Amino acid sequence: MIYLEEFETLPREALKALQFKRLQSVLQRVYHTVGFYKKSLSEANVTPERLSSLDDLSKLPFTTRQDLSANYPFGLFAVPMSSIVRLHASSGTTGRSSVFSYTRRDIEIWTELTARSLTAAAVTKNDIVHNAFSYGLFPGGLGMHYGVEKIGASVVPMSDVNTKRQILLLQDFGPTVLCSTPSYALHLAEEGRAMGVDLKSLKLRVGIFGAELWSDATRDTLEEVFGIKALGMYGFSEMQGSGLAAECLEGRSGMHVFEDHFIVETIHPETGEVLPEGEVGELVFTSLTREAFPLIRYRSGDISRLINEPCPCGRTHIRMARVL
Repeated sequence: MIYLEEFETLPREALKALQFKRLQSVLQRVYHTVGFYKKSLSEANVTPERLSSLDDLSKLPFTTRQDLSANYPFGLFAVPMSSIVRLHASSGTTGRSSVFSYTRRDIEIWTELTARSLTAAAVTKNDIVHNAFSYGLFPGGLGMHYGVEKIGASVVPMSDVNTKRQILLLQDFGPTVLCSTPSYALHLAEEGRAMGVDLKSLKLRVGIFGAELWSDATRDTLEEVFGIKALGMYGFSEMQGSGLAAECLEGRSGMHVFEDHFIVETIHPETGEVLPEGEVGELVFTSLTREAFPLIRYRSGDISRLINEPCPCGRTHIRMARVL
C-alpha cells in the first residue's frame, strides 16, 4: 500500500531534480533569515547561488547538536514567532534542551509523512491504533496521533503510562495496531503475562516501533509474544519527529527515507568524508520543506547504512538499515 504514489514512486532522476530544486529554495531562505546559516555558509564560501547540482551538497558545512545548544532557544528559527503554532523540545538530560518549532504547514507535512509511514505498514481507516508513544514536549505521540487521524483510522491516545490499564484496554477496545517504543512494548508484554493475559488472543496484527535502538532479536520476541508483524519507524525531533523513514510490510528490510522532503547522506563519523551508498557511517540529514526549523546537513549521530536496491513495495525512495 502506498499513500502518495505520485511522490513515493518517482523515478530516481526526477526525485533528484526535485531535491535540488527544494535544496536551492531552503538554502536561500536560511541564508537570508537565519544568522547562524548566513555566517556558516559565508565562511565556507558556499552561498546558495554557488550550488550547481546535488553533488555540491558536500561543500556545505555540517550542523551539529552543539550548534543547536549555542543558539538556544530560538536562534535557528527561520520564521517569526507569529508564524509558529507548535514548540517541542528535547529532554535536556545532557544540558539545555534543544527547541524545535513548527508552522501550520510543517504540521501538515509531518502529518502526511506519518500517514505515509502508517500506510506502508498496511494501516487503513478500518484499523484501531493503540498509541503508546509519549505525548508532550517529546513529539512522538502527537506526530503519530495526527497521522492516524489523517488516514481515517481510530486512535487510542494512551501515551506510555498506566500499563495495567493499557492491558485492559488492549483487551476491551480490540486495537489492531500497536505503536510504541520497543522497550515499552516488551514492558506491556511482561505486565500482560503477570496479569495472566494471553497476548496472542488480542486483535493486534501489526506493531510500529521506534524512538530507540532495537535489534532483530527484539523484533523476533515482539512478533512471538504478540503474534504480530513488527515494523520500524525512524525519526528524530531535530528533523520533525516521527515519519522521517518507515519500513514497509512488503519489504521489511530497511526503512524508506521520504526523499522528497529530506536528503540523507552517510559520512565517516571521524573525518566527515561522504561515504558511498551501502557503507556504514553516520547519517546526515537536510530538511527540504521545513519552514520554521530547517536544518542543513545535520549530523544525527546515528550509525547505519543506505540500501539502494529496489523494494518489492514499489517505492523508489532509498532505504536505511536499522540504526546500529
